[in-house]
Amino acid sequence: MNDAIAWESVLHRDPAADNRFLYGVRTTGIYCRPSCPSRRPKRGNVSFFSTAEAAERAGFRACQRCTPNRDPASGDQAVDRARDYIDRHVHDFSDARITLELLGEQSGMSPYHLQRKFKAQLGLTPAQYIRARKRERLKGELRRGETVSRATFGAGYGSSSGVYGGADAKLGMTPATYRRGGAGAHIDYVIAQTSLGTLLVAATDRGVCAVTLGDDAATLETALELEYPAATRARLTTPSSSLGAWVADVVSAVDGERARADIPLDVEASAFRWKVWRELQRIPFGETRSYSEIAKAIGSPKAVRAVASACANNPVSVIVPCHRVIRTDGGPGGYRWGLERKKRLLEMEHATREKQTS
Repeated sequence: MNDAIAWESVLHRDPAADNRFLYGVRTTGIYCRPSCPSRRPKRGNVSFFSTAEAAERAGFRACQRCTPNRDPASGDQAVDRARDYIDRHVHDFSDARITLELLGEQSGMSPYHLQRKFKAQLGLTPAQYIRARKRERLKGELRRGETVSRATFGAGYGSSSGVYGGADAKLGMTPATYRRGGAGAHIDYVIAQTSLGTLLVAATDRGVCAVTLGDDAATLETALELEYPAATRARLTTPSSSLGAWVADVVSAVDGERARADIPLDVEASAFRWKVWRELQRIPFGETRSYSEIAKAIGSPKAVRAVASACANNPVSVIVPCHRVIRTDGGPGGYRWGLERKKRLLEMEHATREKQTS
Protein backbone atom coordinates (compact mmCIF):
# COMPACT_ATOMS: atom_id res chain seq x y z
CA MET A 1 0.00 0.00 0.00
CA ASN A 2 1.42 3.36 -1.07
CA ASP A 3 0.95 5.80 1.82
CA ALA A 4 1.10 8.87 -0.42
CA ILE A 5 -1.67 7.55 -2.70
CA ALA A 6 -3.69 6.41 0.32
CA TRP A 7 -3.45 9.88 1.87
CA GLU A 8 -4.68 11.47 -1.38
CA SER A 9 -7.68 9.14 -1.31
CA VAL A 10 -8.48 10.25 2.25
CA LEU A 11 -8.15 13.93 1.31
CA HIS A 12 -10.57 13.45 -1.60
CA ARG A 13 -12.84 11.05 0.32
CA ASP A 14 -12.54 8.63 -2.57
CA PRO A 15 -15.23 5.89 -2.28
CA ALA A 16 -13.34 3.75 -4.78
CA ALA A 17 -10.65 3.27 -2.13
CA ASP A 18 -13.05 1.93 0.50
CA ASN A 19 -12.31 -1.67 -0.47
CA ARG A 20 -8.54 -1.17 -0.46
CA PHE A 21 -7.60 0.19 2.97
CA LEU A 22 -8.72 1.91 6.17
CA TYR A 23 -7.09 4.71 8.14
CA GLY A 24 -6.82 5.31 11.88
CA VAL A 25 -6.50 8.68 13.62
CA ARG A 26 -4.27 8.51 16.69
CA THR A 27 -5.73 11.61 18.37
CA THR A 28 -9.25 10.14 18.37
CA GLY A 29 -8.45 6.42 18.47
CA ILE A 30 -10.95 5.84 15.62
CA TYR A 31 -10.46 4.17 12.25
CA CYS A 32 -12.49 5.01 9.13
CA ARG A 33 -13.05 4.32 5.46
CA PRO A 34 -11.36 6.73 3.01
CA SER A 35 -14.78 8.11 2.00
CA CYS A 36 -15.85 8.87 5.57
CA PRO A 37 -17.49 12.35 5.77
CA SER A 38 -15.90 13.08 9.16
CA ARG A 39 -13.48 15.97 9.57
CA ARG A 40 -10.18 15.41 7.79
CA PRO A 41 -7.33 14.60 10.22
CA LYS A 42 -3.76 15.88 10.09
CA ARG A 43 -1.42 13.66 8.10
CA GLY A 44 0.90 13.15 11.03
CA ASN A 45 -1.89 11.59 13.10
CA VAL A 46 -2.89 9.01 10.47
CA SER A 47 -1.95 5.36 10.13
CA PHE A 48 -3.12 3.06 7.33
CA PHE A 49 -4.42 -0.52 7.66
CA SER A 50 -5.36 -3.18 5.17
CA THR A 51 -8.13 -4.68 7.32
CA ALA A 52 -10.45 -3.75 10.19
CA GLU A 53 -8.86 -6.50 12.27
CA ALA A 54 -5.42 -4.90 11.85
CA ALA A 55 -6.76 -1.49 12.91
CA GLU A 56 -8.43 -2.97 15.99
CA ARG A 57 -5.30 -4.90 16.96
CA ALA A 58 -3.51 -1.55 16.92
CA GLY A 59 -6.02 -0.22 19.44
CA PHE A 60 -8.41 1.71 17.18
CA ARG A 61 -12.21 1.44 17.34
CA ALA A 62 -14.61 1.60 14.40
CA CYS A 63 -16.15 4.92 13.33
CA GLN A 64 -19.91 5.06 13.92
CA ARG A 65 -20.50 7.12 10.78
CA CYS A 66 -18.83 5.05 8.06
CA THR A 67 -18.90 1.68 9.96
CA PRO A 68 -15.60 0.37 8.52
CA ASN A 69 -15.99 -2.91 10.42
CA ARG A 70 -18.96 -3.82 8.23
CA ASP A 71 -18.62 -5.46 4.87
CA PRO A 72 -18.63 -2.65 2.28
CA ALA A 73 -20.16 -5.09 -0.20
CA SER A 74 -23.28 -5.46 1.94
CA GLY A 75 -25.12 -2.85 -0.05
CA ASP A 76 -28.53 -4.31 0.72
CA GLN A 77 -28.11 -3.59 4.44
CA ALA A 78 -26.91 -0.05 3.69
CA VAL A 79 -29.93 0.56 1.48
CA ASP A 80 -32.23 -0.84 4.17
CA ARG A 81 -30.70 1.55 6.73
CA ALA A 82 -31.14 4.51 4.39
CA ARG A 83 -34.71 3.55 3.55
CA ASP A 84 -35.57 3.07 7.22
CA TYR A 85 -34.16 6.51 7.98
CA ILE A 86 -36.27 8.08 5.24
CA ASP A 87 -39.39 6.28 6.44
CA ARG A 88 -38.83 7.54 9.99
CA HIS A 89 -37.90 11.12 9.15
CA VAL A 90 -39.35 12.06 5.76
CA HIS A 91 -42.24 13.91 7.38
CA ASP A 92 -40.03 15.79 9.84
CA PHE A 93 -37.89 17.67 7.33
CA SER A 94 -38.37 20.01 4.43
CA ASP A 95 -37.40 18.87 0.95
CA ALA A 96 -33.78 20.02 1.26
CA ARG A 97 -32.96 18.43 4.59
CA ILE A 98 -32.64 14.74 3.72
CA THR A 99 -29.52 14.96 1.60
CA LEU A 100 -27.59 12.15 -0.02
CA GLU A 101 -24.68 12.98 2.28
CA LEU A 102 -26.91 12.59 5.34
CA LEU A 103 -28.20 9.25 4.07
CA GLY A 104 -24.62 8.16 3.45
CA GLU A 105 -23.78 8.87 7.07
CA GLN A 106 -26.83 6.98 8.31
CA SER A 107 -26.25 3.97 6.06
CA GLY A 108 -22.49 3.66 6.50
CA MET A 109 -21.86 3.92 2.76
CA SER A 110 -20.45 6.70 0.63
CA PRO A 111 -23.13 8.87 -1.01
CA TYR A 112 -21.99 7.82 -4.49
CA HIS A 113 -22.22 4.10 -3.77
CA LEU A 114 -25.47 4.49 -1.85
CA GLN A 115 -27.08 6.23 -4.82
CA ARG A 116 -26.14 3.35 -7.12
CA LYS A 117 -27.11 0.59 -4.68
CA PHE A 118 -30.40 2.27 -3.78
CA LYS A 119 -31.41 2.59 -7.43
CA ALA A 120 -30.38 -0.99 -8.20
CA GLN A 121 -32.34 -2.44 -5.28
CA LEU A 122 -35.50 -0.32 -5.30
CA GLY A 123 -35.64 1.03 -8.82
CA LEU A 124 -35.73 4.59 -7.47
CA THR A 125 -33.07 7.06 -6.44
CA PRO A 126 -33.23 8.21 -2.79
CA ALA A 127 -34.73 11.53 -3.96
CA GLN A 128 -37.43 9.72 -5.94
CA TYR A 129 -38.18 7.47 -2.98
CA ILE A 130 -38.54 10.49 -0.69
CA ARG A 131 -41.00 12.09 -3.11
CA ALA A 132 -42.99 8.86 -3.36
CA ARG A 133 -43.23 8.53 0.43
CA LYS A 134 -44.39 12.14 0.72
CA ARG A 135 -47.06 11.57 -1.90
CA GLU A 136 -48.31 8.51 0.00
CA ARG A 137 -48.49 10.53 3.22
CA LEU A 138 -50.20 13.44 1.45
CA LYS A 139 -52.91 11.19 0.06
CA GLY A 140 -53.47 9.59 3.45
CA GLU A 141 -53.74 12.99 5.15
CA LEU A 142 -56.21 14.24 2.54
CA ARG A 143 -58.33 11.11 2.82
CA ARG A 144 -58.54 11.55 6.59
CA GLY A 145 -60.04 14.98 6.05
CA GLU A 146 -57.09 17.26 6.77
CA THR A 147 -57.05 20.64 5.07
CA VAL A 148 -54.74 20.96 2.08
CA SER A 149 -52.35 23.22 3.97
CA ARG A 150 -52.14 20.89 6.98
CA ALA A 151 -51.78 17.83 4.78
CA THR A 152 -49.04 19.57 2.78
CA PHE A 153 -46.84 20.27 5.79
CA GLY A 154 -47.85 17.04 7.53
CA ALA A 155 -46.52 15.12 4.56
CA GLY A 156 -43.15 16.90 4.81
CA TYR A 157 -43.48 19.45 2.02
CA GLY A 158 -41.79 22.74 2.74
CA SER A 159 -44.42 24.68 0.80
CA SER A 160 -47.61 24.18 -1.17
CA SER A 161 -45.77 24.81 -4.43
CA GLY A 162 -44.05 21.45 -4.09
CA VAL A 163 -47.44 19.77 -4.02
CA TYR A 164 -49.28 21.64 -6.72
CA GLY A 165 -46.37 21.65 -9.13
CA GLY A 166 -46.89 17.99 -10.01
CA ALA A 167 -50.25 17.27 -8.43
CA ASP A 168 -52.17 16.81 -11.63
CA ALA A 169 -49.78 14.14 -12.89
CA LYS A 170 -49.25 12.39 -9.54
CA LEU A 171 -52.74 12.33 -8.03
CA GLY A 172 -54.82 12.58 -11.17
CA MET A 173 -56.42 15.71 -9.66
CA THR A 174 -55.42 18.59 -7.41
CA PRO A 175 -54.92 17.88 -3.69
CA ALA A 176 -58.03 19.88 -2.81
CA THR A 177 -60.15 17.72 -5.11
CA TYR A 178 -58.54 14.51 -3.85
CA ARG A 179 -59.18 15.57 -0.25
CA ARG A 180 -62.87 15.83 -1.09
CA GLY A 181 -62.84 12.22 -2.21
CA GLY A 182 -62.76 13.11 -5.88
CA ALA A 183 -65.34 15.89 -5.69
CA GLY A 184 -65.57 17.50 -9.10
CA ALA A 185 -64.35 14.37 -10.89
CA HIS A 186 -66.77 12.26 -12.93
CA ILE A 187 -66.37 8.52 -13.42
CA ASP A 188 -68.44 6.39 -15.79
CA TYR A 189 -68.33 2.65 -15.38
CA VAL A 190 -69.72 -0.48 -16.94
CA ILE A 191 -70.42 -3.88 -15.41
CA ALA A 192 -70.00 -6.88 -17.71
CA GLN A 193 -70.00 -10.64 -17.36
CA THR A 194 -67.02 -12.65 -18.55
CA SER A 195 -65.80 -16.23 -18.44
CA LEU A 196 -63.85 -15.28 -15.28
CA GLY A 197 -66.71 -13.62 -13.41
CA THR A 198 -67.98 -10.07 -13.06
CA LEU A 199 -65.93 -7.26 -14.58
CA LEU A 200 -65.99 -3.52 -13.81
CA VAL A 201 -64.36 -1.05 -16.18
CA ALA A 202 -64.33 2.60 -15.04
CA ALA A 203 -63.04 5.69 -16.81
CA THR A 204 -62.68 9.44 -16.47
CA ASP A 205 -62.58 11.75 -19.46
CA ARG A 206 -58.82 11.04 -19.61
CA GLY A 207 -58.93 7.27 -19.82
CA VAL A 208 -59.53 4.01 -17.95
CA CYS A 209 -58.96 4.37 -14.20
CA ALA A 210 -60.06 0.92 -12.95
CA VAL A 211 -60.40 -2.63 -14.23
CA THR A 212 -61.53 -5.03 -11.51
CA LEU A 213 -62.70 -8.63 -11.40
CA GLY A 214 -64.90 -10.28 -8.80
CA ASP A 215 -67.89 -12.43 -8.03
CA ASP A 216 -70.58 -9.76 -7.95
CA ALA A 217 -71.20 -6.20 -9.10
CA ALA A 218 -72.00 -4.82 -5.64
CA THR A 219 -68.53 -5.62 -4.27
CA LEU A 220 -66.79 -4.04 -7.25
CA GLU A 221 -68.98 -0.93 -7.06
CA THR A 222 -68.26 -0.57 -3.34
CA ALA A 223 -64.50 -0.68 -3.99
CA LEU A 224 -64.82 2.06 -6.60
CA GLU A 225 -66.88 4.17 -4.20
CA LEU A 226 -64.29 3.78 -1.42
CA GLU A 227 -61.54 5.02 -3.73
CA TYR A 228 -63.50 8.10 -4.83
CA PRO A 229 -66.42 8.57 -2.41
CA ALA A 230 -67.21 12.14 -3.49
CA ALA A 231 -66.74 11.73 -7.24
CA THR A 232 -69.86 11.52 -9.33
CA ARG A 233 -70.15 7.97 -10.57
CA ALA A 234 -72.52 6.68 -13.17
CA ARG A 235 -73.14 3.08 -14.13
CA LEU A 236 -73.89 2.99 -17.82
CA THR A 237 -75.80 0.38 -19.75
CA THR A 238 -75.22 2.26 -22.99
CA PRO A 239 -71.70 3.71 -22.68
CA SER A 240 -70.15 6.30 -24.96
CA SER A 241 -68.44 5.05 -28.08
CA SER A 242 -64.97 5.37 -26.54
CA LEU A 243 -65.85 3.70 -23.22
CA GLY A 244 -67.85 1.04 -25.02
CA ALA A 245 -64.86 0.24 -27.22
CA TRP A 246 -62.57 0.05 -24.18
CA VAL A 247 -64.97 -2.28 -22.37
CA ALA A 248 -65.25 -4.54 -25.41
CA ASP A 249 -61.47 -4.75 -25.64
CA VAL A 250 -61.11 -5.57 -21.94
CA VAL A 251 -63.83 -8.24 -22.08
CA SER A 252 -62.06 -9.84 -25.05
CA ALA A 253 -58.77 -9.77 -23.17
CA VAL A 254 -60.34 -11.39 -20.10
CA ASP A 255 -61.65 -14.11 -22.39
CA GLY A 256 -58.16 -14.83 -23.70
CA GLU A 257 -57.86 -12.52 -26.70
CA ARG A 258 -55.18 -9.93 -27.40
CA ALA A 259 -55.70 -6.61 -25.62
CA ARG A 260 -55.02 -3.28 -27.27
CA ALA A 261 -51.88 -1.63 -25.96
CA ASP A 262 -53.05 1.91 -26.75
CA ILE A 263 -56.03 2.15 -24.35
CA PRO A 264 -55.50 5.48 -22.51
CA LEU A 265 -55.08 5.23 -18.74
CA ASP A 266 -55.79 7.68 -15.91
CA VAL A 267 -54.17 6.13 -12.86
CA GLU A 268 -51.89 7.45 -10.11
CA ALA A 269 -48.49 5.80 -9.72
CA SER A 270 -44.84 6.48 -9.05
CA ALA A 271 -42.33 6.64 -11.88
CA PHE A 272 -41.06 3.20 -10.87
CA ARG A 273 -44.50 1.58 -11.08
CA TRP A 274 -45.11 3.12 -14.48
CA LYS A 275 -41.79 1.67 -15.61
CA VAL A 276 -42.84 -1.79 -14.39
CA TRP A 277 -46.29 -1.55 -15.95
CA ARG A 278 -44.90 -0.48 -19.31
CA GLU A 279 -42.55 -3.46 -19.22
CA LEU A 280 -45.49 -5.77 -18.45
CA GLN A 281 -47.24 -4.47 -21.55
CA ARG A 282 -44.19 -5.54 -23.57
CA ILE A 283 -44.55 -9.20 -22.56
CA PRO A 284 -45.62 -11.02 -25.75
CA PHE A 285 -49.17 -12.34 -25.77
CA GLY A 286 -49.29 -15.93 -24.51
CA GLU A 287 -45.91 -15.72 -22.76
CA THR A 288 -44.80 -15.11 -19.17
CA ARG A 289 -41.87 -13.51 -17.39
CA SER A 290 -40.59 -13.90 -13.84
CA TYR A 291 -40.49 -11.07 -11.34
CA SER A 292 -36.69 -11.12 -11.49
CA GLU A 293 -36.73 -10.94 -15.30
CA ILE A 294 -38.92 -7.84 -15.16
CA ALA A 295 -36.58 -6.29 -12.58
CA LYS A 296 -33.60 -6.91 -14.88
CA ALA A 297 -35.48 -5.60 -17.92
CA ILE A 298 -36.13 -2.23 -16.27
CA GLY A 299 -32.51 -1.94 -15.15
CA SER A 300 -33.12 -2.68 -11.46
CA PRO A 301 -32.15 -6.35 -10.98
CA LYS A 302 -32.41 -6.22 -7.17
CA ALA A 303 -35.84 -4.61 -7.12
CA VAL A 304 -37.74 -7.90 -7.31
CA ARG A 305 -39.91 -7.11 -4.27
CA ALA A 306 -40.70 -3.67 -5.63
CA VAL A 307 -41.71 -5.24 -8.95
CA ALA A 308 -44.02 -7.65 -7.11
CA SER A 309 -45.55 -4.69 -5.26
CA ALA A 310 -46.13 -2.84 -8.53
CA CYS A 311 -47.90 -5.90 -9.90
CA ALA A 312 -50.04 -6.30 -6.78
CA ASN A 313 -51.10 -2.65 -6.91
CA ASN A 314 -51.99 -2.58 -10.59
CA PRO A 315 -55.43 -0.90 -10.79
CA VAL A 316 -56.06 -1.73 -14.45
CA SER A 317 -55.79 -5.49 -14.68
CA VAL A 318 -55.50 -7.14 -18.09
CA ILE A 319 -54.74 -3.82 -19.81
CA VAL A 320 -51.53 -3.94 -17.79
CA PRO A 321 -51.09 -7.74 -17.84
CA CYS A 322 -49.67 -8.42 -14.37
CA HIS A 323 -51.08 -11.95 -14.65
CA ARG A 324 -48.20 -12.74 -17.02
CA VAL A 325 -45.63 -12.40 -14.23
CA ILE A 326 -44.78 -15.60 -12.35
CA ARG A 327 -42.18 -16.82 -9.88
CA THR A 328 -38.72 -17.91 -11.02
CA ASP A 329 -39.53 -21.53 -10.13
CA GLY A 330 -42.55 -21.45 -12.46
CA GLY A 331 -45.12 -21.08 -9.70
CA PRO A 332 -47.98 -18.67 -10.38
CA GLY A 333 -47.11 -16.24 -7.59
CA GLY A 334 -49.90 -13.98 -6.38
CA TYR A 335 -52.84 -12.34 -8.11
CA ARG A 336 -55.21 -9.75 -6.74
CA TRP A 337 -58.25 -11.43 -8.25
CA GLY A 338 -57.37 -15.00 -7.24
CA LEU A 339 -54.92 -17.59 -8.49
CA GLU A 340 -57.59 -19.56 -10.34
CA ARG A 341 -58.38 -16.53 -12.48
CA LYS A 342 -54.66 -16.01 -13.12
CA LYS A 343 -54.21 -19.63 -14.21
CA ARG A 344 -57.26 -19.46 -16.46
CA LEU A 345 -56.07 -16.22 -18.08
CA LEU A 346 -52.69 -17.75 -18.86
CA GLU A 347 -54.23 -20.97 -20.16
CA MET A 348 -56.63 -19.11 -22.46
CA GLU A 349 -53.92 -16.81 -23.81
CA HIS A 350 -51.61 -19.74 -24.44
CA ALA A 351 -54.37 -21.65 -26.24
CA THR A 352 -55.23 -18.62 -28.39
CA ARG A 353 -51.57 -18.10 -29.30
CA GLU A 354 -51.14 -21.76 -30.21
CA LYS A 355 -54.24 -21.63 -32.38
CA GLN A 356 -53.10 -18.48 -34.16
CA THR A 357 -49.60 -19.81 -34.86
CA SER A 358 -50.60 -23.35 -35.89
